Amino acid sequence: MNPTYKNVEYTSFTGWIDPPTDLAPPLQGAQECDVAVVGGGMGGMATALRLAERGVDVVLLESEFCGYGASSRNGGQIASAPGGDLRMLRVLSPKKLPGMVRFADNAADYVERLMKDHKVECDYEANGMVWAAVSPIQMFRVKTLAAILRKLGVDGQVGTAKEIGIPEAFVGGMRERRGGMLNPGKLSRGVRRALLDSSARVFEKSRVTNVQRQGGKVVMTTSGGELIANKVVLSTNAYSGEWDIIPKHLSTPAWIIEVETEPIAPERIAALGWTSRSGVVTQHQIMENYRLTPRNSVVFGVRRLESGASYPLLPRNPDPGMMRELAETFYTRFPSLSDVPIARCWGGWISFSSSWTTVAGRVGDNVYYSASCNGHGLAQAPYLGSLIADSIVDGKRSVDLESVWEEKASYPPSPVINPFGLRAVWLFDRVSDLLNGSRRRARRAAASAS
Repeated sequence: MNPTYKNVEYTSFTGWIDPPTDLAPPLQGAQECDVAVVGGGMGGMATALRLAERGVDVVLLESEFCGYGASSRNGGQIASAPGGDLRMLRVLSPKKLPGMVRFADNAADYVERLMKDHKVECDYEANGMVWAAVSPIQMFRVKTLAAILRKLGVDGQVGTAKEIGIPEAFVGGMRERRGGMLNPGKLSRGVRRALLDSSARVFEKSRVTNVQRQGGKVVMTTSGGELIANKVVLSTNAYSGEWDIIPKHLSTPAWIIEVETEPIAPERIAALGWTSRSGVVTQHQIMENYRLTPRNSVVFGVRRLESGASYPLLPRNPDPGMMRELAETFYTRFPSLSDVPIARCWGGWISFSSSWTTVAGRVGDNVYYSASCNGHGLAQAPYLGSLIADSIVDGKRSVDLESVWEEKASYPPSPVINPFGLRAVWLFDRVSDLLNGSRRRARRAAASAS
């Protein structure tokens, strides 16, 4: 075994923060409220918090504890652009794309205000996220995406790795003008504290086993009780297939992991040329992400998605094979750090929509749902939740909510997020890497010969 893998800690929660010790009590008996929110991720918490701020009698139900899922397990990067491939979205959803770009840009601004308004300390660095290229071909893609955004009024800094301050492992990239990186565990914990301090009633360890519409009301059943509400917001993202009331194929779950190294000496970090300290995401079909932490470790992840799960989604530990694949890629990208040990690894469920767009809608007149920010949910999910909360109170949808709203309540299955499709995409990325590596070796050989 590679000695850098010898003492890896595999955690079933996240490496960013420990679980809370002040759990709210579970739901017991029969209770009523005006609006219920199911799901205590960033989206659900922001929904309930906004409803409470506007004087609504709101209850939030969470199966574990608020911030348990993807909200605390991601790479901690705030993006200001939609998830998915903008080139594909321009072809498939040309009329929706301008609104989606505006929505994503405003979401980054929203989460910054959320942190400020509730005094959430989460190690935030507003240094933008970089769409990084590992090859000239990927750099061409970066420039194409930057041009699409520019036409829609969103500018980013495009340049070489040195010009935008990222490691020389990358050819170059584009740094977004908003957003940055933070500790997502601390962000979720801070928003959870704001929610618990609000007028909202929060019940943790209250897994909802059924949601039904009865006599103009919505009834949610848990193992300990029953909640009756006039309206409900289902903010369950990857877990959105657990009840029949949610439209089929609303989202498709996928499992990802993140890995963190041991702390690295500052002089070794400086030698990488990572002067901006911006987090980066590569332009593979399935991205790789890399970022520094305040303790000078590097967190990196994704590269491979696993699907094929059936509901209910069960907790699982990270796969050592996926960890090793990610670690070997990290050492390939950063050969000067090939002796740095891996400290920990964690994983979680995220979700994708078949259209690669953020989704929000309603069943009847009192069951709202949202899902699938396609990897960019850390800012977009809470912003979307706040917009849904405002629409419930005001009786109308904002321009940004309209940009992701779906009137229909039926969705096709994802053509890609399945075992065969994901394997094909993974192979495409690996062949591209091999070709790029061959080209780099050929250029070095030619340079040496001359």
